[in-house]
Amino acid sequence: MTVPAEPLPFDADIASAAALIADSTRAAILRALLTDRPLAAGELARLAGVSAATASFHLGKLLEGGLITVVRQGRHRYYRLAGHEVAAALEALGLISPGLPVRSLRQSREAAALAEARTCYDHLAGRAGVELLDGLLRRGLLEEKSGRTDRGDTSSHRFEVTGAGAMELGSFGLNLLQIRRSRRQFAGTCIDWTQRRRHLNGALAAAITSRMFELGWIEHGPRRRSVRVTPVGIEGLAGTFGADLP
Repeated sequence: MTVPAEPLPFDADIASAAALIADSTRAAILRALLTDRPLAAGELARLAGVSAATASFHLGKLLEGGLITVVRQGRHRYYRLAGHEVAAALEALGLISPGLPVRSLRQSREAAALAEARTCYDHLAGRAGVELLDGLLRRGLLEEKSGRTDRGDTSSHRFEVTGAGAMELGSFGLNLLQIRRSRRQFAGTCIDWTQRRRHLNGALAAAITSRMFELGWIEHGPRRRSVRVTPVGIEGLAGTFGADLP
């Protein structure tokens, strides 16, 4: 007996998600959670510049809409984005959104730090992320593919690891077979909203970024979402991946 396939949706209802993001307080909360680090409601209220009660109301809306999740630890509740898909949507919106005006020296320094190096949810972004992808392609460690992927989607910006890349990434400490078992795209791109150029995303980018944190090549910066490429990281990125960071 043939099991009928699940009916496909007629189209995506983007209005509901867009309405959730459109509120300035909820947008501020979502931006704060782009670090992929869980934050308590009190911290999110402070970052959004609202009262605890107001933050609680908006967190409830975001939970109901499936854009964030909550984890309980004892008496405390910590919030984070519902997944990398939400982060990708927020980054994409940044490309078509006007920039927030810089109103203080602190904001100016934060903007410069985010443009230099930051996390786009769980992978490296900013100028450091762009240079990482450029270096991987220059060294022949990645090659760009087009057409249908093994998951059935089509994309003009997906990458495969070359033979040389498999050896280099293995020496770097990555298990490519394990990374490929992830349900998410293996290696694609985001258009970086500060650089207006591509940086690497997907399971491979997340694994590379995690390994760089382990090796001390990058570390969390003093400002939200920003990361700092350490001196050993500048040397390692150049020697391993051919990334040109002054």
